[in-house]
Amino acid sequence: MNVITETCAVGEVQISIETGKLAKQSSAVVLRCGETAVLVTAVSSKEPKDLPFLPLTCEYREYPAAAGKIPGGYFKREGRPTEWETLTSRFIDRPIRPLFPKGYRSDTQVIATVLSHDKVHEPDILAITGASAALHLSDAPWAGPIAGVRVARVQGKLVAFPSWDQMKIADILLVVAASRDAIVMVEGGGDQVPEKDMIDALMFAHEAAQPLLAAQERLRERAGKAKRAHVEPAVDEAFRAEVMAAAEEDLRAAFSITGKHERRDAIAAANKKVIERFAASHPERGAEVLAALGKLEKKIVRSRVIKEGRRLDGRGTRDVRPIYIEAHPFPRPHGSALFQRGETQALATVTLGTESDAQRLDTIRGDVTRSFMLHYNFLPFCTGEAKPIRGQSRREVGHGALAERALKYVLPAQEKFPYTIRIVSETLESNGSSSMAAVCGGCLAMMDAGVPIKAPVAGVAMGLMQEGSEIAILSDILGDEDHLGDMDFKVTGTKTGITALQMDIKIEGLNRQVLEAALEQARESRLHILGKMLEVLAEPRADISKHAPRIVTMQVKVDKIREVIGPGGKTIRAIIEQTGCVINIEDSGRVAIASNDIAQIERAKRLIEGLIAEPEVGATYHGVVKRIVDFGAFVEILPGTDGLVHISELEDKRVDRVTDVVQEGDEVVVKVINVDPTGKIRLSRRAAFGVDPSEVQNLRG
Repeated sequence: MNVITETCAVGEVQISIETGKLAKQSSAVVLRCGETAVLVTAVSSKEPKDLPFLPLTCEYREYPAAAGKIPGGYFKREGRPTEWETLTSRFIDRPIRPLFPKGYRSDTQVIATVLSHDKVHEPDILAITGASAALHLSDAPWAGPIAGVRVARVQGKLVAFPSWDQMKIADILLVVAASRDAIVMVEGGGDQVPEKDMIDALMFAHEAAQPLLAAQERLRERAGKAKRAHVEPAVDEAFRAEVMAAAEEDLRAAFSITGKHERRDAIAAANKKVIERFAASHPERGAEVLAALGKLEKKIVRSRVIKEGRRLDGRGTRDVRPIYIEAHPFPRPHGSALFQRGETQALATVTLGTESDAQRLDTIRGDVTRSFMLHYNFLPFCTGEAKPIRGQSRREVGHGALAERALKYVLPAQEKFPYTIRIVSETLESNGSSSMAAVCGGCLAMMDAGVPIKAPVAGVAMGLMQEGSEIAILSDILGDEDHLGDMDFKVTGTKTGITALQMDIKIEGLNRQVLEAALEQARESRLHILGKMLEVLAEPRADISKHAPRIVTMQVKVDKIREVIGPGGKTIRAIIEQTGCVINIEDSGRVAIASNDIAQIERAKRLIEGLIAEPEVGATYHGVVKRIVDFGAFVEILPGTDGLVHISELEDKRVDRVTDVVQEGDEVVVKVINVDPTGKIRLSRRAAFGVDPSEVQNLRG
């Protein structure tokens, strides 16, 4: 066994990359940082498939055994990928996919498995570098390496590879994939961060990636396989030129149509005309005809944008499509908003729930509770298509996570607004930037629901087209511009700064100058969109929907929690049954009481206060006569707590029999006149005569 290891230091952490020990029938590496270890394998089949795309799959798995845990649930074994695993799989796929040759069609699979997790060093970011290292060592024709770096700003200082605890308090948190010369992928966000600070963090990440890139190069020199030959199919330039000449006039006319569906119909008709023409004379060259038409489409669009500054729908490069907004379009959701930008339309709804509605996740990091969720749906009808619906796609998971990150930084503190918030964004029409419509619609829906957010958030998708030294940056890109362009760069934020960022590029990378220009143009577009949003809803509504539950919180002493809960939960269940409220009690003693009926909330609160209250000498209480004896009556003033009203304390005059004044079950107002050292309580009815009703405590519910 020939085990080869390379080690490098990145900031305050040491990372090692090892090969030659595990999974030797594939190209495999193990990355270690602290006591966290990730195995990443890469396999690419020898024979290509007859497909029009690269059949690449990336999978990331966090097995509970890596953290010394047994899976929950009945089956006690791993199930379908979690949302975190799905997002990490996308993080791996996005930076490595563009580095395969354009015509490469061999089945390629990258699998990352967490072998050990120390709950300090995060394994997901190691998996990105691991995928690069495994492919770099393999014989697959892949133009790496790249490295993945997570950067956090903690208390004003940028940190590479932050711990889980540092991640939770960071005001900038980014996942960046970088090559030797440029940044190739970004995913992250921040707490309303100025553009300059965000660029500084990106440049810091690029610098931090360099030791990892160097370690991969050293490892390849020692253990890498010779790269297999890959020759792109020869192109008959004369035939391609003939096809392009035949189609150019009709395609240029088609691309001048501003409507999406009309334009696509015209493009399809122009292509069909040329395909049929060459099918008659060159029936065996159909694939070449399609390739030539695709190249011509790209050439026409990019030339118009870069040379003339004209886009598919007639806009200039900085223009945002027309915006239509409707707040509260439907009455029953707790909050709702319709947001439309051009031919992209999203309907966002907000539901406010109690703490018991929060999502509880059993992860290798421990139990995680999510009280804010955003779910993004993209059904086939939104693009005018009919397709099978097979559950949530990775794309939907990724877009939802981006929109959720965009909004989470402006949420109120849980102590101020103790609700679980769920946003659902239904994409009803799509022609680009649907995830950014989810951000805008989701923000408006929260404002409509009365969520006291810190500031409104808007988002915009930016694009880039580059030919040589000429660059065009596009605001609010269309779907076709995304497909035919070199970059998809989504930016969300408030008027103050950025809250989320996502970038995928198809070229070698972006330098600081281009990043600065793109972020400044995105800021300009974001402020324009925010202005349109605030015209419709200037601030969050003053109160939540009448259909939403009301939540009241109170604090009890920790040593009183058991009295509120009771043996086996008997006491708290009784309160819930009596009032119909949802009651959550935290270990800290914080109690949240929720119901649509505020009167029942107050009743539940009084019952709990009664359980934890202690009788005060001189205080007046509303009580119930529980038992009568010859010398007086026992009156319950707090749940489970009663005292004696002596017969002499019933009236100002002489009383011969207790039953002449009170009966069992009577409600009476009494004052505490003494509590002896043994805890016995003496009460007086006559001392409570004339007491202001506002001073009488009713803690019995």
